[in-house]
Amino acid sequence: MKTMTKVVLSAASAASMVLWGCAPPVAEEAQPVDGAPAEKQLAAAGRSDSLDGLVREPMIVRHPAGRLFVSGYGSQVTGTNPESSPLLWSSDDDGATWKPVDVGDSSVGAAGNSDVDLHVGPEGTLYFASMGFDRAERAGTHIAIGASADGGESWTWNRISETKFDDRPWVRATPSGTAHAIWNDGEGVRHAVSSDRGQSWEERDAIYERGGSSHFAVGPSGELAVRIAPISASGNVFDEGLELLAVSADDGTTWTTHAVPGDRQWDPTFSDPNVVPRWVEPIAWTDDGRLHALWSEGAVVQFATSSDRGESWSTGELTPVEGIAFFPYMIADGNALVATWFEQDGEELYTRLARIDGGEASEATLSERFQPDSFLEAPDPTVRNSAGEYVPPLVLPNGRHLVVTPIQDKANERWGFTTWSFEL
Repeated sequence: MKTMTKVVLSAASAASMVLWGCAPPVAEEAQPVDGAPAEKQLAAAGRSDSLDGLVREPMIVRHPAGRLFVSGYGSQVTGTNPESSPLLWSSDDDGATWKPVDVGDSSVGAAGNSDVDLHVGPEGTLYFASMGFDRAERAGTHIAIGASADGGESWTWNRISETKFDDRPWVRATPSGTAHAIWNDGEGVRHAVSSDRGQSWEERDAIYERGGSSHFAVGPSGELAVRIAPISASGNVFDEGLELLAVSADDGTTWTTHAVPGDRQWDPTFSDPNVVPRWVEPIAWTDDGRLHALWSEGAVVQFATSSDRGESWSTGELTPVEGIAFFPYMIADGNALVATWFEQDGEELYTRLARIDGGEASEATLSERFQPDSFLEAPDPTVRNSAGEYVPPLVLPNGRHLVVTPIQDKANERWGFTTWSFEL
């Protein structure tokens, strides 16, 4: 067993946190996947740029009526007001065009300038989680959750927490309709529940008394799984050696913790170029009741599957990459998984999309690498940057795969997001 040591970072150390950057961009042509059969490749089918406002760390969902929603947060340099209205866009043409959605302002509880999450409940309720962040203090200020029962036309907002260091919210609803929200505050992974489709929330006991809310997934029978990572409180607290999965089979009343597969090294300051950047360690349940995990060990993207709710795992490699893979993300699509990650290849930065049919690593189909228009805001806006800690995919009913990436291009004054389309 690893010894767990809690390290509270100094203000100077916390302020030094930066996301992974790299050298100036190269040509825009995507590079083929070495050794990937052409007949099993996710082919690029187009892109659409929306320039109505920057979307960092976007999230995308599809409402049962067909409308798509994208959310994110704005500039890390100028987005300094935790009471700003959360940012949301909608599309009625599968992502070809987008328009802003009015979700309200701080007078009705709609406030946040940092981490977001979107989810659609089984009966069509939209849930929108938003975090406030004080950039001067380098600390979270609150977690707010909006709910819309009419496809985004009107919203009810609740602030479920107003604790210093509130961080990384996620919101999910079980098949029965109960909504669950998790977040962290440096003193554990917090948990709140709504039984009335987001009209009100009740906070429960902490899921775990340490660690960060790295990711959250709901299974086909209402199983809940929370990935608990060592970094929490926006990087102000680091619980060395804490690598857990918490699972609940009784709608979040009780939780069982398990070890997670893999070998990881963390850099809580995001300043060591020799350590793979980490934050979201994604998990997902497929419709067959299996739980899956995705992570990077540097040059290899690792994938694992559990048939017993996290007690044991079978592991496999998705693919070796050219350089370093980091900041993965993953969703389920029936019994398949859809994943993304960044690849740092020398001085170049790319994004990759993968589909894992049958939940088997050997059945992975990859896209070519592609380059979002995201760069550092400061000090050098010609240096490519991830502009967040993941990029989200979505699968449409027609089988087309979408990926949303930020447009953060200060040099050309372009701010927004790109919807990339892929098909088999």
